[in-house]
Amino acid sequence: MTDNACTSTSAETMPSTMLPDPSARLDAVFKQIGDTRMQGLPFLNPALRVEAVGFRPWQNFWLGVLVTPWVMNLMLLPREAERWPRAGRGERLHYEFPAGNYDFILAHDETLGEYMMCSLFSPVQQFGDHETARQTAEFALKALFENDASEETPDEETPNKTPRPTLQEKLATPLSKRDFLRGRFLNRSATE
Repeated sequence: MTDNACTSTSAETMPSTMLPDPSARLDAVFKQIGDTRMQGLPFLNPALRVEAVGFRPWQNFWLGVLVTPWVMNLMLLPREAERWPRAGRGERLHYEFPAGNYDFILAHDETLGEYMMCSLFSPVQQFGDHETARQTAEFALKALFENDASEETPDEETPNKTPRPTLQEKLATPLSKRDFLRGRFLNRSATE
């Protein structure tokens, strides 16, 4: 409790620089990367375009998904500049969400600045159109905040219960059109 009190006090005495939603900057920077460095590479999916999806405040970060023709990543960008972690490029930082623990890699772009990424799909050849990729990104964000802890608690009647799939496992499991239309993407278990 003392640590929280100290953090609270220092945050109140130190003015915080709140940074705006990074979606437009991400779109511009990664479109430029796509038009230059990624041009002509064989693993690009021409059905996809660059789009920052669902960015929202989370803790002292902006959290969302970046969809590109070459990768789909969970992204963390600074929201409170003073509280951005002091770590080196390429370093892995661990964050806990209701759905589980995820490692993000710290990266830097000359225009964008520092950001963190956690790969969901790389490459992204399995997407036939951009709308499906965007909906998958939205589902991934929603799934991060689902708490399956009550289902993971072993009970005496089923001691060999199969563990719940991680977010990456849910995203990698083929989804039938019927399940998608019924909104069953997030509730499927690995054994269904």
